[in-house]
Amino acid sequence: MKTAPSRLVALLALTLLAGCAGAPERPDSSIRQALFNLGERAAALVMTAPDLPQPPSDQVLLLSRPEVNAGLGIENERFNESLVRALLAISDGPQVLDWNTNLTDSGDNQWRLESRLMADGPRLSLSDRELLPYRLTLTLRRPGEEAARWEQSLQGALDSTAL
Repeated sequence: MKTAPSRLVALLALTLLAGCAGAPERPDSSIRQALFNLGERAAALVMTAPDLPQPPSDQVLLLSRPEVNAGLGIENERFNESLVRALLAISDGPQVLDWNTNLTDSGDNQWRLESRLMADGPRLSLSDRELLPYRLTLTLRRPGEEAARWEQSLQGALDSTAL
């Protein structure tokens, strides 16, 4: 008779573990994936800039605080984290630092990367979701210079249900 309660406890523990394994993803995991994918696209585009020193490991990218349109429902910090992670994930990739006005040394391998993520039109309504068109503009400048040395844009749409 004593084995029956221990079997019941084991069965309940197994049921609990099975329930946890089948639990749905965290609600913010899809936006993290969407932002990570956008960060990967942006990082790949930055690595094509013709003026950047080669190999990429010789580069130092000083990231300015991104400008993100509030209408997209994405926090600046979340977008910045995705971009930084994507840049750091590049094999033999650049060094990535937060830029601030105290950084005055402008070696030949230093570039200031600015990013602007803006809404690029009205929401697009589909039968099961809304899409938020965006335009991501990436600009490279030499520290201390106002003129852009390189600028490119990416366009796409984020699924609003992921936000």
